[in-house]
Amino acid sequence: MGRLFCIIGKSGSGKDAIFKWLLFDEALKLAPVVTYTTRPQRINETSGVEYNFITENELMEYKKAGKLIEMRKYDTAKGVWYYCTVDDGVINIENGNYLAIATLEGLSGLKKRFGDAVVPIYIEVEDGERLSRALLRERSQANPDYFEFCRRFLADSEDFSKSRLNTVGIKSFFTNDNLDICIEEIKKYILNYDKNNL
Repeated sequence: MGRLFCIIGKSGSGKDAIFKWLLFDEALKLAPVVTYTTRPQRINETSGVEYNFITENELMEYKKAGKLIEMRKYDTAKGVWYYCTVDDGVINIENGNYLAIATLEGLSGLKKRFGDAVVPIYIEVEDGERLSRALLRERSQANPDYFEFCRRFLADSEDFSKSRLNTVGIKSFFTNDNLDICIEEIKKYILNYDKNNL
């Protein structure tokens, strides 16, 4: 049986960069699971890479067809945004290892569907550094939305509380003070996961 490794962390923790580097590492042989969202596409994002960008109508069609593995709804300053994982035929857990970026709600949904094959990898960054990184990213947007940026940053404190991390069974924490070191530690963890967890 394969594994679905899920990168999880607060906004500005480096999830996207870590995801891309791990996918490029041929020794890991990980296939990407790209989730879906109705939120607007940011500058430098490509549909099918960071997310599959869809409309709410498309989302409802997936829901009607019974293809939603998990779905989350966020009330933002720009309106309601949905994020979800769709059973689009990409994941064949019997025959390979996969990599996804997930939220805690998303992780719970994936665990319901794939059980112990789902392995969370939590990325930690000191709040001041995380705030600085997230602000730089927001400033690079064509129309920065600082209100939504602040809402998201503050919501993370509640969303990723220690009690919630414990509830969903997150046990593996990786500090992203140095991207190269963090990626190397995660790589070793993935390569040795089955040997260390038999």
